Amino acid sequence: MPEWEAAGESSSDEALIRQIAAGDQSAMRALFARYRMPLYRWLLRLVDDEALAEDLLSEVFLDVWREAASFEARSSVSTWLLAIARYKALSACRRRADVELDEATVATVPDIADDPEITLQKKDRAEALRRCLPRLSLEHREVIDLAYYHSKSVKEIAEIVGINEATVKTRMFYARKKLAELVAST
Repeated sequence: MPEWEAAGESSSDEALIRQIAAGDQSAMRALFARYRMPLYRWLLRLVDDEALAEDLLSEVFLDVWREAASFEARSSVSTWLLAIARYKALSACRRRADVELDEATVATVPDIADDPEITLQKKDRAEALRRCLPRLSLEHREVIDLAYYHSKSVKEIAEIVGINEATVKTRMFYARKKLAELVAST
């Protein structure tokens, strides 16, 4: 592979592995710098996920750090690195495949979405409320609007409107009562 030739593979790779086995961090950095990009690109082609490829690359070099002493030079360093990376990628792909749901599993998951009739009823109710809201007094309209359309608490509404919390609660009570009457008469 041209990438591996560009990485500068040579007998110095074996020397780097021996130094890594002896705990030499600078040798580890040198090996990482030499093979990082070609391994990352290859992992990316295998897993088709940038974040996963980066994670796997880290795992490959972590294994190299831990297992450098077990390298027997029966193959080149690049072949050894590829074998480790391939194993990591295949394991990751198997884990991802296990996570995917099959049709039988999907069929057992209950559908909690509203059916079309309930959705239409909710839409009609929301529309009726929107039509009735302008028929409320300004004081009632603003507390309902702030509470339900802007998700503000009683305390926040009191601060916004400049009234005390008890008055907000009273206005909300009467506003809801009037809305119910208006919706019922619609």
